[in-house]
Amino acid sequence: MPAVLDPSAQSAFPDPPPGLHLVATPIGNLGDISARAAHTLRRADKILCEDTRVTAKLVQHLGIATPLLSYHEHNAGKLRPRLLADLQAGSCFALVSDAGTPLISDPGYKLVRAALDADITVSGVPGPVAAIHALTLSGLPSQAFAFAGFLPTKTVARRQALTGYNSFPGTLILYESASRLTALLSDIEEVLGGERQGAVARELTKRYEEVRRGRCAELAEHYRKTGPPKGELVVLIGPRPKEEISDAALDQALEAAAAHQSRRTAIDQVSEALGLPRTRVYRRALEIL
Repeated sequence: MPAVLDPSAQSAFPDPPPGLHLVATPIGNLGDISARAAHTLRRADKILCEDTRVTAKLVQHLGIATPLLSYHEHNAGKLRPRLLADLQAGSCFALVSDAGTPLISDPGYKLVRAALDADITVSGVPGPVAAIHALTLSGLPSQAFAFAGFLPTKTVARRQALTGYNSFPGTLILYESASRLTALLSDIEEVLGGERQGAVARELTKRYEEVRRGRCAELAEHYRKTGPPKGELVVLIGPRPKEEISDAALDQALEAAAAHQSRRTAIDQVSEALGLPRTRVYRRALEIL
C-alpha cells in the first residue's frame, strides 16, 4: 500500500500559494520525505521533474495524483516560456529533481531566475542534499566547504578545475559517476596530493550505504584494484595537511616580528600567521626573545 503521510499532520500546512515551489525529495530512502513536501506536491497544479519515471515512484509511494511534467536540460528552453505564462496566470507548480534539493546539479536554475525576473513568487521546502549528508558522514572538516558538482569529463579540463581548489582551506565536495571515479581519484592524487584525507560516499540513505575514508592515495589505489563501485557517488577531499613548523622557522618568524613591536604582539602575530598554538609560540618566545 502507498505510504500516505498522516492526513492530520498534513492539514497543519496551508495550501501552497500560486508560484514556483522548490521541493526537496529523498536522495534514496523514501521515508525521508517531509510532511510539508508531500503536502506541497499533493496540492500543486503540476510537478515539474527531470525524469517522470523517477518521480512517479515517489508520488505513487505517497498516493499523490498530481500530474507530472518532464522539465530537463533538453526541453527547458522550449518549455520555459509556457511555464512562466502559466505561473503569471496563477498556477502553482512544484519543481523537484530526481533526488535531493532542486537546482543542485540539475537544470532548474534558469527557470527560477526567469520566475524571479518576472516577479513570480518562488519559495522552497527544504530537505535532503546528498553533498551535505556525505559531508556530515565523512569525518572531514565541515566549518568551511566548497561544492563543485560534476567536474569536466576530459582529463585536462578536470585537472585545471582541481588546480583552482589547490589552496582552498576547507573540504571540497564533488559528484561523479561510478565509471569516472578511478580517473577522478587519480587526478586528485596528482593535482591536489595523495596525502590529503578524503572520502567516497555511495548509495546514501539506501540499504547499502557506504562511506570509505582514507588518504586520497589510498582511495585511488583501492578503486584501481576493485573497479568502480555501484550507485550514486559523492567524493570529498579534505584541505591540504598543515606543514610541520620547525623551531628554527618559528625562531626566525618571532625574531622578525619582534624587531619593531612588543613581544606580546609578535607572539599573537606569529601564532596566527603560522597557524600554531599560542602556547607553543609563547614558550619559544620566552627562550629566545
